[in-house]
Amino acid sequence: MIENPFPGMNPYLEQRWGDVHAALITYCRDLLQGSLPDSLRARMQERVFVEAEPGQPRTIFPDVQVYERPNSDSGSATGGAAVAEPLVIHLPKWEVRESYLEIIDARSGGRVITIIEFLSPSNKMHGPGRTLYLEKQADAQDGGVNLVEVDLLRGGKPTTLARPDLVRPENWAQYHVSAWRAENPFKLEYYPSPLRQSLPSIKIPLRPTDADVKINLQELINLCYTRGRYDDIDYSVPLQPTLASDDQAWVKGVLEKRRPAST
Repeated sequence: MIENPFPGMNPYLEQRWGDVHAALITYCRDLLQGSLPDSLRARMQERVFVEAEPGQPRTIFPDVQVYERPNSDSGSATGGAAVAEPLVIHLPKWEVRESYLEIIDARSGGRVITIIEFLSPSNKMHGPGRTLYLEKQADAQDGGVNLVEVDLLRGGKPTTLARPDLVRPENWAQYHVSAWRAENPFKLEYYPSPLRQSLPSIKIPLRPTDADVKINLQELINLCYTRGRYDDIDYSVPLQPTLASDDQAWVKGVLEKRRPAST
């Protein structure tokens, strides 16, 4: 069996985050179904937006290419050789799809009870992804929908309702979960998860008359690691953002333990 070498979140999983994110959404949905009250269902949904400016380097395969020649003096030459004029290719905007979970009441026409978000890099970087996420975050609160936000990414700008300025410095952790209950809108439940600790089991709020359901995030991330067969991760690649020196030493020690002993 391929096992996660870290006791908590594996920071190298950001190398595979597209696949990891999809698995987290799917496995979390499946785990919830057996725990929800009879009338409630967990459903995957998609948020779609268009990016016109790249936030991170990526490969783009445009469907349509429009060529034009730049307006410049094609007669210029260097050392007697004519300078070739390049064609300018206009790349189209590209569509981005992000999945999240909704818990709905099937007996009330699909009323949304709770939204569960596993943050993506685009939610934490300047651009349309973050803007749309923050709009949906506000919509959930305005609509009286419970909101659970799981941030397992170290990079980018803090985006969950648990802003750093609301949390005591000694309690702040880049890996964390925030849970907002519509019935108690002036309180926020915060689950910090420092790098060296196991991820917590978290309470998922439902209707006021329902008991919370629980999701063990550590079991979930370990399941993603095992089923994703992430033993091909390149652990020699430096982590970004970089870790503090003591955390770097700790990570090095964890990875040395996973290496088979030489014979």
